[in-house]
Amino acid sequence: MPRQAIFILTDTQGTDVIGCYGRSEMQTPHIDRMASEGIRFDRAYSTQPVCGPARSAIFTGVYPHSNGVLGNDMAPAIDMKTLGQRLSDSGVRTGFVGKWHLDGTDYFGNGICPEGWDPEYWFDGRCYLESLKDKSERDFSRFVPTAQDMRDRGLDETFTMAHRSVDKAIEFIERYKDEDFFLVVSIDEPHHPFICPAEYLEAFEGFEFKLGLNAKDDLAEKPQSQRDWAEHVAEFMGDGETFRLDPFFACNSYCDYEVGRVLGAIEKWIPDALSVYTSDHGDMLGAHRLLGKGPTMYDEIAKIPFVVRWKGSAPENSSVDRPISHIDLAPTFLEFFDQEVPEILQGESLLPTFVEPSSCSREQAFLEFNRFELDHDGFGALSLIRCVVTQRYKLAINLTDKDELYDLEIDPGEMRNLIDEPALAEVRNGLHDEITAWMDRTRDPFRGPQWKNRVWRDQGVKSWGGPTRPHPFDGYNPRSLLYDTAEEIDRLVYDKH
Repeated sequence: MPRQAIFILTDTQGTDVIGCYGRSEMQTPHIDRMASEGIRFDRAYSTQPVCGPARSAIFTGVYPHSNGVLGNDMAPAIDMKTLGQRLSDSGVRTGFVGKWHLDGTDYFGNGICPEGWDPEYWFDGRCYLESLKDKSERDFSRFVPTAQDMRDRGLDETFTMAHRSVDKAIEFIERYKDEDFFLVVSIDEPHHPFICPAEYLEAFEGFEFKLGLNAKDDLAEKPQSQRDWAEHVAEFMGDGETFRLDPFFACNSYCDYEVGRVLGAIEKWIPDALSVYTSDHGDMLGAHRLLGKGPTMYDEIAKIPFVVRWKGSAPENSSVDRPISHIDLAPTFLEFFDQEVPEILQGESLLPTFVEPSSCSREQAFLEFNRFELDHDGFGALSLIRCVVTQRYKLAINLTDKDELYDLEIDPGEMRNLIDEPALAEVRNGLHDEITAWMDRTRDPFRGPQWKNRVWRDQGVKSWGGPTRPHPFDGYNPRSLLYDTAEEIDRLVYDKH
């Protein structure tokens, strides 16, 4: 029997806009059904809640600070191999349709299929623009439409990038249903400009998204960058009780319809395939008086939906409440295709958890932020953040700003910053040690004494002296040679005086 995996990735969908995560009013029946027929992960996290960096970690298996994608419109380092390259080199057919955002050009991409993927099934944002029939359609594709706009132009779902991408995905599934394959269906929606059929726009006309108490966060004990952000978007905020962005919520529901089309093709031709759905990040949607995504680790943008369906292997209607990360996806898919997981990858395979959810014993997930984008300065400046989240606590080190500690058990809205709370000093310091050890382990280029010497914990670390950390083996290049001896390394940390 062939091994087949379908990875469905959407853009800008947090857990707060998906029905199976407790928001039934969002109208996402297909994703909800997928969860009822498989496993819902309740504590899954993006590695960096920005499109490009998040995707870089998913497809390289290496954190953004290590793979070079520090913000949008940046490409992974030349020595970073993608899942497509690794799997196609091992004989697995690979397809990728939809948003890529990793070629280093711009939001749309360059329209050129990168190494490792089948060019016949490549369809990024530039390809979509070029598939439109004239300049009028191209102009309209960047315009947030009303239901009447869609009806006046006679446009339906076939106009959207999501639909055209899924059409190609369905064609791929039917064509290669008897072969081993890995297919990525990367749906750009519900990202702005929120284009979807008129019936969805009508269904959410006047929709009021209910906010929690954190919508009235005064941010007084939070980083200055968050107060700057809140001031920048203040004109779009509502009354603190509800948030209005009708086209986004309409497009969110429409996106579920397109996911349903993929699930239908799977059920028709490859019912035993492994299917994984997630999103790159969420949207603040008025929480903490913020909108969009940016330099913060709040759950609204950092915690993402993550659902697995695998008939005959993953138990139905199951859930996992342990922290997991996008960084775990690459090793998971490699193990699924019986491929060796090279030591350069920084996550851990979830495949055993897909079979036995109760076996998951993860204790923490790590996150980061560097900058929003290389090209545009309107979304905040350099904001170096390193973060760890456990089942109860979240610690975010904001290198040039105020640090944050939250007790998620008693304060799930992340309202009270406990960074200076004496009773939690031991917890805080332990999490702090976890972050700096992770930075060392992953060869974070920004690691240094500034992260260890905080105003609440000066460890007296100096800027000179420390071990040598050779490059891990990636399965392609020769193993690193130690500079001092020119001999092949046998470990990843060498003492150096």
